[in-house]
Order: sequence, then structure tokens, then C-alpha cells
Amino acid sequence: MILSMDEIINAICLHTAERKGVRPTDVQVELSWDEETGYTAEVWVSGRSQYLVEANMIESILRYLNSEYGIRAYREQVSLDLDEEITAHVVTD
Repeated sequence: MILSMDEIINAICLHTAERKGVRPTDVQVELSWDEETGYTAEVWVSGRSQYLVEANMIESILRYLNSEYGIRAYREQVSLDLDEEITAHVVTD
């Protein structure tokens, strides 16, 4: 299974909104990759920004897979990839 960049952003928005007690539409996310830091997401909520590292991004993806698809996946089953855009590859049984 492959999650698009939009789905990764949705996963991070939903997870962040739940943790911060705001609506998902109040969360903005920008994904990036660079050689030094790897995959990161900058998240804005109520005018404040925070950076998520790859492990935080995957945590959001795992929760999203469970809530939206009913898939219980583990960290080892999810990997991020960069082609034309960032995608998440999920190995399901």
C-alpha cells in the first residue's frame, strides 16, 4: 500500500489536531527532505510552528492507517520514500 503526500499531510493534520485540541483545518503542514535531517514536517498551529522528525511522521501515519483504513501496522512496516513527491510505503500482510 502506498500513501500519497496528501494522505501523509492529512495524517499529520489529524494527529496534531487531536493532540493540540484544535480542528484539523486549523493545522498546516509542509513536508520536506534534505540530506542532513532526512524527512521532516513543519507544522503550524495557532501561529506557532514545530518540526516533526521522521519518527513523529510515521507515528501519525500509523494512527491514520488504523483510523481511516482499519489497518494495524507497526513502525517496521512503514517507510518514507522520495520520488517526485514524498510517499509512504506500507507493507501489509
